[in-house]
Amino acid sequence: MTAAGTVVETDLLIIGAGPTGLFATYYAGFRGHRVAVVDSLPELGGQITAMYPEKQIFDVAGFPAVKGRLLVDGLVEQAATAKPDYLLDRTASELVEHDDGVTVTCDDGTEVRAKAVLITAGIGKFSPRPLPAGEGWLGRGMEFFVPSFEPYAGKDVVIVGGGDSAFDWALNLTGIAGSIALVHRRDAFRAHERTVEQVRESDVEMITKAQVTRLIGDGVLEQVEIEVDGETVTRPCQALVAALGFVADLGPLQQWGIEVSKRHVVVDSSMRTNLPRVFAAGDITEYPGKVRLIAVGFGEAATAVNNATVAIDPSAHVFPGHSSEGS
Repeated sequence: MTAAGTVVETDLLIIGAGPTGLFATYYAGFRGHRVAVVDSLPELGGQITAMYPEKQIFDVAGFPAVKGRLLVDGLVEQAATAKPDYLLDRTASELVEHDDGVTVTCDDGTEVRAKAVLITAGIGKFSPRPLPAGEGWLGRGMEFFVPSFEPYAGKDVVIVGGGDSAFDWALNLTGIAGSIALVHRRDAFRAHERTVEQVRESDVEMITKAQVTRLIGDGVLEQVEIEVDGETVTRPCQALVAALGFVADLGPLQQWGIEVSKRHVVVDSSMRTNLPRVFAAGDITEYPGKVRLIAVGFGEAATAVNNATVAIDPSAHVFPGHSSEGS
């Protein structure tokens, strides 16, 4: 990985190392470009790596179902063929346009000089919503994400939340944790109806119209207090997952002069933004009829790279030919 504070010269800079960004990295190599990738997270894979690496994903072509971490592993292996410069754990903070390219400066002083930029930043930089009672407990029994199931084996687990992540983790930890309680402040849920029914039919205890008010333990978590209909109950808990969603922020990108609508980047059918050398693909984009799926992001990545190719080399063609045709 490239060191902080250096100058990197490349053909295409990709901002965001989630699934769309990784596939775009491969495709840029396929088109013969040098490519650099910036991401604010320390690992490749974006939200999948950070939030649900063990979750089964069902909307990727060619896979009836694939675990998030296995999908990322495959994308990283594919992207490696482009020999990219990875600039991880740093944020793209400034963008300056030139006649023949773009300069992007990161928050650690790294300067990337590129002929075109492709933004694949998903929902942008995200941070978890805090659990008020959990202040000071992060890493001492409370976590926001479940990157691995093994640490929860045999433990009494409390999951707080009513969305897809909370229900997915409740299902995935069934048979691994000693006990699971799902606590939600309402008796209606944001999670997919089918997943909710699966949890109802499982051994997970669902506690609704309730909230966790206190975490108890000597150094590490041992118990939690839950307020249910005005009464306080105490239950054993060695692991609490605060799955309360997250706050997304486009960050410095909003100051670059790019047209933004409702926290999304507006693009045309070529995935071009209002800046001639800046393209976007994946969940961050907005256009009429937009559908936010991983499968859609892959197609948009190919469209964006092929159109960016003409910005990089005006003598090139948008259509690359079919990869199956060979060289």
